[in-house]
Amino acid sequence: MPTGAERLIWGFGDGSTMPVFDTPLGKIGAVICWENYMPALRLAMYDKGISIYCAPTADDRDTWLSTIRHIALEGRCFVLSACQHITRAAYPDDFDSALGNDPETVLMRGGSCIIGPLGEILAGPDFSGETILYADIDLAAVPPRQI
Repeated sequence: MPTGAERLIWGFGDGSTMPVFDTPLGKIGAVICWENYMPALRLAMYDKGISIYCAPTADDRDTWLSTIRHIALEGRCFVLSACQHITRAAYPDDFDSALGNDPETVLMRGGSCIIGPLGEILAGPDFSGETILYADIDLAAVPPRQI
């Protein structure tokens, strides 16, 4: 069941149609934003043998990091979470921001991070501005799936 406004477009499902792609880097898949709070959807991704779980989000709250660390530990996979850092200056002058119209006003503060399969923080979270995070990952740290 999608969360938030996504419910206006997407309906119910069991996760079986969510793709996980075999790549030279491992099995990669993605769950966006608050859909990461749905245990059945996460289980469907784990069941497909995901080793790199991408979790792009618009959630820049401090609590997001604990969610992402939990997912990495629960799924014994690497988690890459990207959240944009954006200021008022990125929007047209006629955009009326509830946070103010100073071009330096931060509207989304970022918080991107890379988490290891035991919930350890490998990079980030970064709230300093636009950036690229790097971390060495060893897919041998992802246990084989017993299905």
